[in-house]
Amino acid sequence: VQLQASGGGLVRAGGSLRLSCAASGRTVSGLTMAWFRQAPGKEREFVAAIQRSGGGIYYADSVKGRFTVSRDNAKNTVLLQMNSLTPEDTAVYYCAADSQIILSSIRTGTGYGYWGQGTEVTVSS
Repeated sequence: VQLQASGGGLVRAGGSLRLSCAASGRTVSGLTMAWFRQAPGKEREFVAAIQRSGGGIYYADSVKGRFTVSRDNAKNTVLLQMNSLTPEDTAVYYCAADSQIILSSIRTGTGYGYWGQGTEVTVSS
């Protein structure tokens, strides 16, 4: 499975961006897909995840109500709609995927077998 993240850029506080993670080699419906981010000087943190078909959707508390993760099966893509962005959202965003990851590992980052290359999001104040 290869993952290609895109959609990052520079936006003002309060603005919106939509990130995409295109998968090849496997349909996204059969994968648990997640977004993580890493800000300069900080550890990688969980943002959102959508379990493979029929499963749940999970968000970090810091993005709940502002970010929405969804799956576009026709395009074999997972999207992250980010609204009401703040400078604290500035980071490199990575998508991750796995078909076997267990629920307790979804937020930790361990257990994902596939990672995209990252797309940079910068939110100016």
